[in-house]
Amino acid sequence: MTNDGTPSRGTSFGSTSLRGVSSLRGGLVDHRMARRATINEVHRGRLGREEVCDAHPELMRAARSVGKRTETPCPICSEDNLVLVTYVFGPKLPSHGRLAADNKELAQFHRRAEEYTAYVVEACCSCRWHYLVRALPIGGQRGRRQVG
Repeated sequence: MTNDGTPSRGTSFGSTSLRGVSSLRGGLVDHRMARRATINEVHRGRLGREEVCDAHPELMRAARSVGKRTETPCPICSEDNLVLVTYVFGPKLPSHGRLAADNKELAQFHRRAEEYTAYVVEACCSCRWHYLVRALPIGGQRGRRQVG
């Protein structure tokens, strides 16, 4: 900013003006606060259970067959522990994404040159509660150069 209040020519407000930022690639997006607010609305009676326990049958199938079981009880019914299901979206994948069966498969995506986004969804197999927990970038690895 100059003395007369106008922006100086060297000032930039883009992501490249931040020290250490080398690309426009996004980072981890965590939805815990929104999740907590939704759960509170259910417990206060402002949201009905039928409004939040409506997981798609395909998500429920994935949760039962390849989901990662947690020790966290369902915040809605407390009858079952939550299961985490991860979907990957990006280039050369179907438009509906790809279900990542395990951490080994996620690691394979992470080593690829293409950039992907992994979406982690928690689900309850008893009451069909589901919530997007986080989205994170994976992949985008540059090839290693051979020296010598």
